[in-house]
Amino acid sequence: MKSCLTLKKSNCKNCYKCIRHCPVKSIRFSGNQAHIIEQDCILCGQCFVVCPQDAKQIVDETEKVRVLLQSGAPVVVSLAPSFIANYDGVGIESMRNALKQLGFYDVEETAIGATFVKREYERLLRDEKRDIVISSCCHTVNLLIQKYFQKALPYLANVLSPMQAHCMDIKARIPNAKTVFIGPCVSKKDEAEYYGDTVDAVLTFDELSAWLKKEHISLEQSDAPKTEGRARFFPTAGGILKTMEQNQPGYTYLAVDGVENCIRVLHEIENGTLRQCFIEMSSCAGSCIGGPAMERHPRSPVRDYIAVSQYAGTADFAVHQPNYAALQKQFSYIERSAALPSEIEIRQILEQMGKFKPEQELNCGSCGYDSCREKAIAIYQGKADMSMCLPYLKEKAESFSDTIVKNTPNGLIVLNQSLEVQQINAAAMQIMNIRYAGDVLGDQVVRILEPKIFLDVLKTGRGVYNERIYLAEYSRFVERTIVQDRESKMLICIMRDVTNEENERKKKETISRNTVEVADKVIDKQMRIVQEIASLLGETAAETKIALSKLKESMEDE
Repeated sequence: MKSCLTLKKSNCKNCYKCIRHCPVKSIRFSGNQAHIIEQDCILCGQCFVVCPQDAKQIVDETEKVRVLLQSGAPVVVSLAPSFIANYDGVGIESMRNALKQLGFYDVEETAIGATFVKREYERLLRDEKRDIVISSCCHTVNLLIQKYFQKALPYLANVLSPMQAHCMDIKARIPNAKTVFIGPCVSKKDEAEYYGDTVDAVLTFDELSAWLKKEHISLEQSDAPKTEGRARFFPTAGGILKTMEQNQPGYTYLAVDGVENCIRVLHEIENGTLRQCFIEMSSCAGSCIGGPAMERHPRSPVRDYIAVSQYAGTADFAVHQPNYAALQKQFSYIERSAALPSEIEIRQILEQMGKFKPEQELNCGSCGYDSCREKAIAIYQGKADMSMCLPYLKEKAESFSDTIVKNTPNGLIVLNQSLEVQQINAAAMQIMNIRYAGDVLGDQVVRILEPKIFLDVLKTGRGVYNERIYLAEYSRFVERTIVQDRESKMLICIMRDVTNEENERKKKETISRNTVEVADKVIDKQMRIVQEIASLLGETAAETKIALSKLKESMEDE
């Protein structure tokens, strides 16, 4: 299968929206990026339509068409009948004039090929008396059956699509012609590539509009045809049936649009509950006018249908019907490699996601899969991983954070913008002598703490860090930090009980102060002793001096 959809990796944001909308879950996530599994994809284009980041892109073939135009061969456009819904009030003549300015040889309506196809459907029912016939116009439906509903494959009409039938007719009429289909579909690019050289290139309406804009070519309003062209109804839901003669006795004619509805009907066919019916199947809701490459979003199904209805004629195009053999197309089963896990392996994966009982399987669909069981199978097949289960991640994160909150020695209080207590841990409860968390949860913080500092942080947005205060009502010293989480607007107060540290510090200060006082007293006492000794020594020295002086005088007299 041709890779018609590409991914801009930097734009993928793990929203899983593409998986939720993929009807066959052909997308896998690896390295936090979405990857399209080509062998499973049916090219419905839903991932392209719903991606909020424009991470999915349709492969642009504009340059390929430019090369065809430069080749010198006559390049003819097969224009899908949904163009009238995409380009308001612009008829085939205006489209022809604009496209000829780009260098195309001619422009014809794919509705001509649709006329061939609907006549062949009528022949199958009339001449071959088939039990069930499923229309083969939609390549996405064909891929769905080829890949996922092998038992229904024999009922798929072995008839070319209108695009193929028309381009085949163009090449039969115009020697050496090259053909370019322009329409609202992604899968037509793959169909053109897969089935040979009948269709040389495919452009979407998006690509054509961008090209016209670049060349400064405008589309003019024109009157709608009124007679021929009943096959222009083909791009609407039930449009194929509207063009067909529904006159085969015993047959039921029904139209089914949207992949999910097609899947339901295909299950019924495989179960054998349907008989004798012609089923028009379209993968897009509303059929081709709801195609992924229709430019206007959101679409207006009623307005688009009215545009097609007013443009369509009441009779078939006056064209010569090719031989039925020339319109035949063979479909084969396309094998997918994804293996299915055993029941034991599914249970093991579910248990890894924390799903030990059926009632724990929430089946919320947040991962993109309809059930936890489908998610487990996808994990086994390498399409998904555990991290895509949001309840699992939430519980894991909450368990991890709860473990931290519960076991941290620091007190933790969380307040909302109204200063109501949203969370409090055991350490904080111990600091403030709170017996049960429920006693304060939801209450104003003023009940347990002075609110002014919280109001200041809430008002200024500036946090308070490592502020040491005394909580007199609790006889506690704490070192607190108060910050505001800008995302949730919550206030977080972290308190570290430093009462013992503060008491120890005061004790040391008292001991130091007492030591200094004792030292001062000792010093004073020593100084007094020294002074007393000095005084005594001074008196003794004087008396001795006097005695010696007298003795000296006495000896001199003798």
